[in-house]
Amino acid sequence: MNKPHKTTHKDDAISIIKDDHDKVKALFGKFEKAENLREKKKIVAEAIMELKVHATIEEEIFYPAVRKHLEKDMMNEADEEHHVAKLLIAELEQMEGSEDHWGTKFTVLSENIRHHIKEEEGDMLPAARKLDIDFDAIGQALLARKEELKEKGIPVCAEEEMISSYGIADSPARMSKKKQASKMHEPA
Repeated sequence: MNKPHKTTHKDDAISIIKDDHDKVKALFGKFEKAENLREKKKIVAEAIMELKVHATIEEEIFYPAVRKHLEKDMMNEADEEHHVAKLLIAELEQMEGSEDHWGTKFTVLSENIRHHIKEEEGDMLPAARKLDIDFDAIGQALLARKEELKEKGIPVCAEEEMISSYGIADSPARMSKKKQASKMHEPA
């Protein structure tokens, strides 16, 4: 049986991940209270940057370090939650902020991320903490990669490529409006 590697200071991997979670949850709260589009756009841009950096460091460093020791379904679900978030982020990055669904799309992103955080902090991170892993070393790797991403930029992900190639999927609400408009123009 593995003995847990006991580290719980601010630069250990799990503390860094939780700090990132707190930062984006605070941004989601600020968005909900923001009163004008300019303020909301600034918050969305900051949240997207934080989420992209966070997802990259988790996927490149943290998840590979713990994946083989944790439940397969838990890790697969985390992967899929990242995928959905990346799709929403890619769509938001193609929008200007004036579109009907822009604010709603960000709200859906925030709800998905809050769900992901709840599961990660409730299940994955406590299970990971029990592993005999050097979370200090992983934390240093996370911090170094975060700095690099902020300086050099975040690599384009498959979800961004897909959305930039094919565009934003038409929402059910827009399809409904199009159908209503075409029926209004049909001869009786």
